[in-house]
This record gives sequence, C-alpha cells and structure tokens, in this order.
Amino acid sequence: MSNNEMLEKEEIFSKVLRAGRRTYFFDVRATRAGDYYLTITESKKFTNDDGSYHYKKHKIYLYKEDFSEFKEILGEMTDYIIDEKGEEVISERHQKNFKKEDNSEPLGSDETPSSTDNFTDVSFDDI
Repeated sequence: MSNNEMLEKEEIFSKVLRAGRRTYFFDVRATRAGDYYLTITESKKFTNDDGSYHYKKHKIYLYKEDFSEFKEILGEMTDYIIDEKGEEVISERHQKNFKKEDNSEPLGSDETPSSTDNFTDVSFDDI
C-alpha cells in the first residue's frame, strides 16, 4: 500500500478548531477491521527564546463502545462548569488589552470591597 493510499484511508473525516495557541483536531479513522473510531488531538504552540517554535501534542483515542458514556459525562461536566462559573472566560482578565466593565455601584461607608481589586501588597515576613 503506497503512502498516498494510507493517507487517504486515514483521513475519513476531519474537523479543526483553532483556539488561540491551541488547535484541536477531530479525526475519524478506521481500525484494521474497517470500523471507525475518533482521535482528538490538542496541539499547543510554544515559542523558544531564539524565536523558533515547537508544538506539543496530546491525543485521545475514543472508540464507538465508549461514545455514549463519554458524550454523557462530557455534557454533564461542561454543563456543571457553565452553571457554576458562567460563560465568561476568566483568563481574559489577565490579557494586556482586557478592559474591565465597571457595572458596580459605589460602596457605602460601612461596606468593604468583596474583590481583590483594591488589594495592597502584603509582606509575608511577619508570618
């Protein structure tokens, strides 16, 4: 079997999700017996000090007999995260171009701030 034939056989169906420095590849592949399975690959780009870059990849193999339970647990976990933390991506706050929307009302004289926005440096030498 030539390389071209193997490549065609492996690329049954694919989708790509680009997400910042990460790219997710969803690939349907065939077993030797001709059945299908799914691979999910996370590829993350890292830049070296000299400007060159490399990728780190992690791969999950998911077989048909596990689809139902995997889909159920994935849905349960993603629903839990959204229910608990909402859809706002908290890490965006740490980006240089992030601008906070100030929807808060001024604090009364007997109230204290509930966030760390007004937090001052603390010396841990005293502990």
